[in-house]
Amino acid sequence: MGTILEQQGTGGGVAGETPLTGEAISIEGACIDLGGQRIVKDVDLHIEPGEFICLLGPSGCGKSTLLNALAGFQTLAAGTIRVGGKPIEGPSIDRGIVFQSSEVLFPWLTVRQNVAYGPNMRGLSRAVCDERSMHYLEMVGLRHVADRMPGELSGGMRQRVQIARVLANEPGIVLMDEPFGALDAQTRQIMQTEISRIWRATRPTVVFVTHDISEAVLLADRVVVMTAGPEATLKTVSTVNLSYPRDLIEPEAMELLRELRNDIGEEVTKALRAQGLEYGMQE
Repeated sequence: MGTILEQQGTGGGVAGETPLTGEAISIEGACIDLGGQRIVKDVDLHIEPGEFICLLGPSGCGKSTLLNALAGFQTLAAGTIRVGGKPIEGPSIDRGIVFQSSEVLFPWLTVRQNVAYGPNMRGLSRAVCDERSMHYLEMVGLRHVADRMPGELSGGMRQRVQIARVLANEPGIVLMDEPFGALDAQTRQIMQTEISRIWRATRPTVVFVTHDISEAVLLADRVVVMTAGPEATLKTVSTVNLSYPRDLIEPEAMELLRELRNDIGEEVTKALRAQGLEYGMQE
């Protein structure tokens, strides 16, 4: 597999438009306080344009809190986060967010109208909005349900609509907070394959929060493990040197899975001991 910069720019966009290109993210000394307690402390991480990063860590370690700061929903107590060299000053359509729940779709709008909502709010012409909507529905394999209502679709299909809606704004950064966590195992596996395909076709920068170690290895260029909270920071950053499509039975994948399980296991054990428990993660 080539480097991120070698791979960048190979994806598509709507015909005649510039292909999607991710933005760089620089996190320097980031600290986040909630309720008078420091949740995230001294996080430093540089993410290349078009890179796919997975955040792993014990429950409550601040993964989603850090993602909220990247989205502009959460202010920092100290440090800086820059996107394309500019400090984050609040939410932006240039940073699309895919949530765990597909209930964020507007139930009174059709699938096509949901996907076109962002471009429409930006004042783009009806023709452009419709073109973008159908283009990204085609990309997620849902062009045939464009005129259905969200309530008529399965959970996995609704999640794909949510992804298409985010991509229709053509953001440089896509933030994903456990987007497949509520799906059954078979649908989740399909969605993992789909999001990998879509990312490689469009090349935004992706920051993806997950509890699933296997999912991180299947998707990411690098896997970032956070320490147990409070005052969580980065424990390890592992590069995934595997070509696509990935197979977890490859020796390199199995070794990385083992290392990540150990990293997470150490932090889970710390969290349990902090609660007065003396057992940890079993092999």
